[in-house]
Amino acid sequence: MIDKNSWLFVTLAAAAMLMITMGARQSQGLFVFPISGSTGVGIVTISFAMAVGQLLWGAVAPVAGAVADRFGSARVLVCGVLVLALGTALTPVLTSSSGLVFTIGILTAMGSGAGSFSMLIGTVMGRLPPAHRGTAAGIITAGGSFGQFVFAPIVQKLISMWGWMGAMWSLSVISLAALPLVRPVSGTAANGVGAIPSFTDGGLRGVVQNAFADRSYLLLHASFLTCGFHIAFLVTHLPGEVDLCGLPASVASWSLAIIGLANIAGSFTAGWLLGRFRGKDVLFWMYGSRTILILLYLAAPKTEWTFYMLAVGLGFSWLGTAPPTAGVVGKLFGTRYLATLYGLTMLSHQTGGFFGAWLGGLAFSHYGNYLWMWYADAVLAAIAALLNLPIREPRVEATAVPA
Repeated sequence: MIDKNSWLFVTLAAAAMLMITMGARQSQGLFVFPISGSTGVGIVTISFAMAVGQLLWGAVAPVAGAVADRFGSARVLVCGVLVLALGTALTPVLTSSSGLVFTIGILTAMGSGAGSFSMLIGTVMGRLPPAHRGTAAGIITAGGSFGQFVFAPIVQKLISMWGWMGAMWSLSVISLAALPLVRPVSGTAANGVGAIPSFTDGGLRGVVQNAFADRSYLLLHASFLTCGFHIAFLVTHLPGEVDLCGLPASVASWSLAIIGLANIAGSFTAGWLLGRFRGKDVLFWMYGSRTILILLYLAAPKTEWTFYMLAVGLGFSWLGTAPPTAGVVGKLFGTRYLATLYGLTMLSHQTGGFFGAWLGGLAFSHYGNYLWMWYADAVLAAIAALLNLPIREPRVEATAVPA
């Protein structure tokens, strides 16, 4: 465990790494229409490739967490960055339907999944004093939000200047900037040399079995699944919604950027609230607010300021659900295997993300708009809020499993 004076440096390094991996990933929706117009590949097919990416990103998270629990996180993080850069670089080269599924759906998802919330929060929280864990989770999550704020307008500008292919290649180079951050995040050299935590298969297996026998853990999975549906639909199809409303593409890129900026405040707020309220109560209000905001959006005139105000409102809870979810998991089962257990909740999150991205494309293909997806989004957000109420959350850190 690191000393109390070093925790902020390690946390900021993890936040910077998530800024890069999430920024590159969350800007992919800006490529949907340019790729389709350039290659002739349909919107549904591109949406499916991105939906596969949502699902695989979640599937990689628990696997990466288990590997990190066994061998240390440095190797996992380095491999993730390299695969992310490779997948992004190959996307303009492999532009067939299967090629896009391979690059966007598999390679970039695997790479960014190895450097996702669960890996970075799990790695860092296990090294921090308990008093700083909630704040650290909020700061790391804010890093992902800041990445969306920074990358969205930059990517849109790159697309307008150099086309979508040049923008993709630029993202590939930018993603490599995450490599120098591996050492401070993991606490070991990038080649994996250093202290490796003790590990037994029975220990991990027993914790996972106990977790899935716990109703509270299952409720977290269910609510996080609906959260994934919500976020993936918006990230993938908000540019299309803006286009349907007859507004310029810049409105979409700035809306995504505003979401990221607003979520910085939301993530910090979530981390602060975890020190004062139970995580399940924070989650209830975050999910409930999304339902209200979506209904207000549907009733409002579709101007650029409507999208900007929607972005501010949704952005406040966009990724702010990650710190309380990780916090509840840590309270229930300790932090020793948090990267794995939180990674499994991310798999549920991204299963919802698969359907949010894919069904959005199908809705557009069949109806020419996203209206039914917005209705589904509002209903699922309300369900997610209610699912958190019965969760049994200890008021202090669980000690049954050593941290």
